Amino acid sequence: MPWIKILHIATLLCWCATLLYLPAMLLASARTRADSSFEYSAPSLLRFVFTHIATPFALLAIMSGTLLFIVAQLIGGWLVLKLAAVSGMVLCHVLCGALIARLEQDKRQFLVPASGLIAALAASLMLAVLVLVLSKPFD
Repeated sequence: MPWIKILHIATLLCWCATLLYLPAMLLASARTRADSSFEYSAPSLLRFVFTHIATPFALLAIMSGTLLFIVAQLIGGWLVLKLAAVSGMVLCHVLCGALIARLEQDKRQFLVPASGLIAALAASLMLAVLVLVLSKPFD
């Protein structure tokens, strides 16, 4: 069971990092200039990070957490709240994908406030998960 916990924590850290990085990249991409010196355009780089880095880590974190839940036979009121917070993180992940699609279509309206809101919401949900897991209230 320790290897499942290690896998879960490692993949969760990577997913959370990308969940904070994607809105930051979206904010930067919303303000890019046409004369960019990057070899790849910002939307294609965002798409790569989203599909090849963030999504696999999210799936691995969720699968390893589910396996940990089954193997350790965890139950408690805190777990329901934690799963609700993780569902919110999944929603933030999906919203990042939607904003990337809007950026690819060059629809930049509301991109900056939406990216900031997603970053703030994701950070709040990550903090909630951390507090719930460490304190285990309602146990």
